[in-house]
Amino acid sequence: MKMLHISDLHLGKKVCDFPMLDLQDNILRQILAAVDSESPDCVIIAGDIYDKSSPPTQAVTMFDNFLTDLVSRNVHIFIISGNHDSPERLSFGAHIMEACNVHISGAYKGIISPVTLTDHLGEVDFYMLPFLRPSTVRPFFKDIEIKSYNDAVNTAIDAMHADFSRRCVIISHQFVTGAVTSDSEELTVGGLENVDAAAYDGFDYAALGHIHKPQNVGSVNIRYSGTPLKYSFSEANQQKSVTIAELGEKGDLKVSEIPLVPELDMREIKGCFEDIYSGEGCNDLVHITLTDEQDISDAIRKLRKVYPNVLRLDYDNKRTQMNTGLAALEVKEGKTPAELFSEFYFQRNNAHMSEVQLEFVKELINNIWEEQS
Repeated sequence: MKMLHISDLHLGKKVCDFPMLDLQDNILRQILAAVDSESPDCVIIAGDIYDKSSPPTQAVTMFDNFLTDLVSRNVHIFIISGNHDSPERLSFGAHIMEACNVHISGAYKGIISPVTLTDHLGEVDFYMLPFLRPSTVRPFFKDIEIKSYNDAVNTAIDAMHADFSRRCVIISHQFVTGAVTSDSEELTVGGLENVDAAAYDGFDYAALGHIHKPQNVGSVNIRYSGTPLKYSFSEANQQKSVTIAELGEKGDLKVSEIPLVPELDMREIKGCFEDIYSGEGCNDLVHITLTDEQDISDAIRKLRKVYPNVLRLDYDNKRTQMNTGLAALEVKEGKTPAELFSEFYFQRNNAHMSEVQLEFVKELINNIWEEQS
């Protein structure tokens, strides 16, 4: 069974107010070319089709055209909703599209039955698990205590009653512990969304979405395809790709990548103003960091004569380095919201919170994250 795995299209996204639609249209054409060259049995889109739950019309039209082109290639298409998608909007017409081999999992409904495909080696069961929060799963399992994202995913997977003696694939959109993140993801502070990789034990392949860097987590069986485009400057050095996963006999999996090349790349350039301004220039999306000790008057307008798509301008000099305090470094090290609040409480009251107060804060923060999600 040959699978082409993509995720996190984020159609309609803007980066520093720069509209990405034209670049996204080009990259979708490259994905179609990969489908033509690889002839997969199915295409997996593991969530975050759109960047917003109410996407712009152009983004919806773009995905409509992309889906139509995929259907014309006579492949099965699996689509799940991600945390950026509206599950209800995404699954509109899902029953009708089943006739065209388009399988869509929008809102979680408590029961997930597999879609079974057949190749020359027999049957493969595909389980489609949209993005889950604890509040999404609790109504269906009132006798089970579900406090965390890990609890939610494990409960939902257990309820599938998957037969792991058969070849099984799961499509999921979650943050698996150990994955390397980028600045363009929306993740909660302190690892509240974390799901243990062990949740996917038993599946021959876990086709994941949510994390933007292409990578395996723990084993080759658990795979993030990553975004097809760079959506933050922290991804400037990443090679974007589509993932090809080939499932042979039970336990036999081969994974490879097909590189994707954007029309405009993302680049980070650092140096003094005169050196950068006198450089060759380019049309790429650029983050420039100036090392001049004095601010350059109207620097970004001047630099756009050479780099028309400067999206961000920073300074790195003695003044900015002095302003980078210890508090910012401590936040970056990944403290939980409760730990940060505890430090704030101590600064304001010169006393530590009691255990009762700390537990109350933790519960309150968890409830707030769920409501905001």
